[in-house]
Amino acid sequence: MTEVWTRWEGQLVNGVFPLRRFLRGSEHSAVFLTDHQGHGPDAAVIKLITAPEALAGRQLAYWKTAAALSHPHLTRLLDCGRCQLGERQFLFVVMEYAQETLAEILPQRPLTAQEARAMLLPTLGALEFLHRQNLVQGHLTPANVLVVNDRLTLASDTIRPAGEPRAVSAESQSGDPPEAKHGALSGAGDIWALGITFVQAITQREPLFHEGRLELRSLPADLPPAFVKIIKRCLSADPASRPTAADLETMLAGRSPASERPAQPVTAEAVAAASVAAATERHVAHVDRSRRHRSAVPLILALVIVLLGAWAGLRLLRLRASPPAMIGSASRPASREPAAPAAVSENPPGAAAAIVPSPTAADVKPAPAASTSVAAPVTPQQLSTTSPVSSPSVVREEIPNVPRSARDTIRGHIKVLIRVSVDSAGAVADQTIELAGPSKYFLRLASEAADKWKFVPADNDSTRHWLLQFDFSRAGTTASATAPKS
Repeated sequence: MTEVWTRWEGQLVNGVFPLRRFLRGSEHSAVFLTDHQGHGPDAAVIKLITAPEALAGRQLAYWKTAAALSHPHLTRLLDCGRCQLGERQFLFVVMEYAQETLAEILPQRPLTAQEARAMLLPTLGALEFLHRQNLVQGHLTPANVLVVNDRLTLASDTIRPAGEPRAVSAESQSGDPPEAKHGALSGAGDIWALGITFVQAITQREPLFHEGRLELRSLPADLPPAFVKIIKRCLSADPASRPTAADLETMLAGRSPASERPAQPVTAEAVAAASVAAATERHVAHVDRSRRHRSAVPLILALVIVLLGAWAGLRLLRLRASPPAMIGSASRPASREPAAPAAVSENPPGAAAAIVPSPTAADVKPAPAASTSVAAPVTPQQLSTTSPVSSPSVVREEIPNVPRSARDTIRGHIKVLIRVSVDSAGAVADQTIELAGPSKYFLRLASEAADKWKFVPADNDSTRHWLLQFDFSRAGTTASATAPKS
């Protein structure tokens, strides 16, 4: 069949997508390298499939649903449609190019326990995301566990709505769960396929079953007990007994999932004790409200007297402390900018404190309510000279939102440094990557966040520069801005 597919190399699909190098194929489908706007040459692949006309519309609808999804561990679908090559009609889907698949690694070696765990975490994050939206991955096999730009992803072109009959799938699936013959696609089916794939990843072969039950002797003797438990639960013959993706994440963390925690028995004594406690609590609350009500009246009266006295004293003090109005000076409204802190000067030893004479009644004139003297507003230039360079005046700080499933893949810390050019309005006009870090995914998150930072505007048209540092770790994400040295 390869010879049939390779003859299409060099063809142009719908005048947009070139069929470059043939990558892989089967009787019903073929994958070629292609180009896609914004991804550069050979940064995407195009998959051609043959499908009966009765199923073509439904398949395109599935792809459009998957293309609207956004998750760091799902491969992005970029385009889809119909095309014709020669006399043959095809459906096509364009997606991110995966540099490697689990199926390509396993013929060379099995995964270590640490690598298997690193595979499980993002896989479970993607499955949990899909299952919450009543979707399934639908064909979880080593060939569909992909590495895209150092990021583990699951293939998205097989995503289907949960409940869809399995007969609708264009290709048969290996490792189907026991209920596949009579049931529909479900999240429990994805969990079964995950169990099969997990065993393949650590043994390089599919698990063995005896009379419908998993043969544990086929698993490595040194396999961690937690992994054995996960595999047994995933490959339970009863779909209702299989854990959810969230349960498996909890099991990986060494905790029992909520579905396994025994419920506390409810006894008659416990019910009676709860009733007595509730009645006692209501009685105490009623007594407390009554006491508070009776004691509140004298307290309120005392508070009113104190406030009136404070108001009278403050008014008298303000009259005595107000300096005479300066002749010829126009009264200025108070600035809305925050006042700078007043400098504190100490009198030298032996010096007498300055005494402000109290104004006479003739000197006291009514003043507008906003005539209180305030310091001049702090300008951006003053702020930049008095503030430390490590603490610039940031109006808006954008921290990348990293999903938990993506954070769980981090080992240690990932640091990204971006130099941004800021215009006179305080907006980021341009950026330069100073330190990209090991992951293109986290670099993209940092770059998108950097564009949204805002700084204090300048009163001239000169461009300023700041160095933004983003630190990603399992605990969370932090960001800071400093003035670059050069």
